[in-house]
Amino acid sequence: MKRLFLSILLCAFAWGMKAQEMDAVFVAMPDQYVPQLENAWRKDLIDLYKSGKEAKLKNTMNGFSTLKKLTDDYLLLQVTDRSTVEMKLLPLVNDTYVVCMVTTVCGPVPDSRVEFFTTDWKPLEAADLYTPVPAEWFVKDDTDKDRTAFIEAAARLDMDLRKYSLSPDNRTLTVEYTTPLYLTKAERRQVEPFLKTEPKVYTWEKSHFK
Repeated sequence: MKRLFLSILLCAFAWGMKAQEMDAVFVAMPDQYVPQLENAWRKDLIDLYKSGKEAKLKNTMNGFSTLKKLTDDYLLLQVTDRSTVEMKLLPLVNDTYVVCMVTTVCGPVPDSRVEFFTTDWKPLEAADLYTPVPAEWFVKDDTDKDRTAFIEAAARLDMDLRKYSLSPDNRTLTVEYTTPLYLTKAERRQVEPFLKTEPKVYTWEKSHFK
């Protein structure tokens, strides 16, 4: 953890304060993280958004990418019809920040990847910043009441799909268990009685999601 803080502080010093604003972070993003949009196109999207126009451009996949929301510390980009990128600047120490990036693909069920970076896009170890919730968290505590039915239903959940969402209004990360959406309607009815309806919500506290 100490090495993580030192890395972030050194990168922040070299990069400067402008990198603490989401528009600058988005423009500086390496193309590999959003290969559908080159650097100049990301600048154009920001200009369109700030001018009050529809921030929508044709991308390299012959589809369209749309900048849906941009604030000082949050961004939501509809990359393709089936994928989105969310980013949030999270405060650390001494006016430094980390970037949390959530990439979600609907194929057809939403499934997300969570990554962390310094503001000049040096990758950070995700395990230092949050602990993924196990699939068992989404299971109700009283499954022993009908253990046989639960075991049969749980056998349907042979994938582990999650949708992560960052809030534009606060420093929370919400996790929804989307594996049941992959099932048929009949299978879903079988498993739903054993699953919690509420999502898991993390809150950023000083240096990690808790």
